[in-house]
Amino acid sequence: MFEGLFQPMHLLVVLFIALLVFGPRKLPELGKGLGDGIRSFKDSMREKDAAPVEQQQKLSATDSPAKTPTATGA
Repeated sequence: MFEGLFQPMHLLVVLFIALLVFGPRKLPELGKGLGDGIRSFKDSMREKDAAPVEQQQKLSATDSPAKTPTATGA
C-alpha cells in the first residue's frame, strides 16, 4: 500500500516546496527548532522511563524492615 511512498524525488520536491514557502533564512531556524523539540521529547521520555526504576529501588530498600523477635508465651 505504501510502497515507494518516500522516494528520493518525492523528498526533493517536499524540500523545494518548503524552501519556497519559508525561504532560505527561515528554514535553518525551523530545522533547529524541530531538532530541539525532538531532543526535549526524547529526554522527557528517558526521564519518565527512569523514574519508575528509581522509585522501585527506593521502595525495595525501605520495604525490608528489621526483623524483631516476637515473644512467644510458653
